[in-house]
Amino acid sequence: MGERVLVTGGAGFIGSHLVDALLEAGHTVRVFDSLDPQVHGGLRERGQWPDYLATDCEKILGDVRNRDELVAAVDGADVIFHQAAAVGVGQSMYEIERYVDANTRGTAVLLDVLANDKHDVRKLIVASSMSIYGEGTYRCDQHGQVYPQLRSADQLAARDWEMRCPLCGEPVAPLPTGEEKPLYSTSIYAITKKDQEEMCLTVGRAYGIPTVALRYFNTYGSRQALSNPYTGVAAIFSSRLLNGQPPVIFEDGQQSRDFVHVSDIVQANLLAMDRAEMEYQAFNVGTGQCTTILQVAEMLGRHLDSRRAPEIAQKFRAGDIRHCFADVSRLRALGYQPRVGFEDGVNELVNWVQSQTAVDGFERAREELSKRGLAV
Repeated sequence: MGERVLVTGGAGFIGSHLVDALLEAGHTVRVFDSLDPQVHGGLRERGQWPDYLATDCEKILGDVRNRDELVAAVDGADVIFHQAAAVGVGQSMYEIERYVDANTRGTAVLLDVLANDKHDVRKLIVASSMSIYGEGTYRCDQHGQVYPQLRSADQLAARDWEMRCPLCGEPVAPLPTGEEKPLYSTSIYAITKKDQEEMCLTVGRAYGIPTVALRYFNTYGSRQALSNPYTGVAAIFSSRLLNGQPPVIFEDGQQSRDFVHVSDIVQANLLAMDRAEMEYQAFNVGTGQCTTILQVAEMLGRHLDSRRAPEIAQKFRAGDIRHCFADVSRLRALGYQPRVGFEDGVNELVNWVQSQTAVDGFERAREELSKRGLAV
């Protein structure tokens, strides 16, 4: 018999794919979403839900900061997937109150309901983020494994992009980042994701509600909000290319990330729901492979038949990191296996992108960062 599942943020990019998989597995699913206009355009105002959202799930329009709405959503749920969050590293550095309110306080309201109201919840899975690590793990020839923090202002002003050992100052090479790495959040968004993870794990332990935090690496795939200039880089680049504009790349384009397809994020969530061995712990969800930002832009350009070469800005955004890719060995040991390589994942993304209309808001977003001195 299936579980009764609540997915906060269930109308969003990752949440909606998770809803599909839960329904297919035979669970009863309730979606709770505010339909934020930055992500969903005018749907909330028109009283509509995204056309990609499954029709056979219950839908509740509401905000995680509204206790009464959340109490109604939690009622009867056995499992909660807490996906709801404001997403955007750069924007979080100037819309500070909104991000902290939506992510940290919104999660606090959910946990307060679980601590003080009667409910049937027996498992909580929270969406965390690789952003909480800050820089990834590196290897120094002299000092072995090291954890550099932010590059200095002088180094960045010299356009000297690569990381150096915090002990000897020599160049270092990126290594896979494991869950044991010290956390060093470099944006308000990252701090709020760390808040969400730590608050959920803390309250879960205290009240005996098995809780799992999944640290998503750079997720991409169909249903990303192409008109949201603060979403993932693959969607931002796709929106630019659809509008005949070149992708804009900060630094020199050689910075790297771990790009994980949304279907593998869903795979990890379903595993967390079923495996008792994962309870009260945090796990990386990625591929273990690193891809440069320039490679992403060039691959998307090829697939979208664009002749617009990427623009290498040679500028730096406050809080940006150089390299971070996942060590997924702990999750692999429990049965997780990344199934979608980046080339195949981009094919899926592009097939969807070509059926969409995107508003390119990148220049407005860049101007917001520049006028505040957050992109130099």
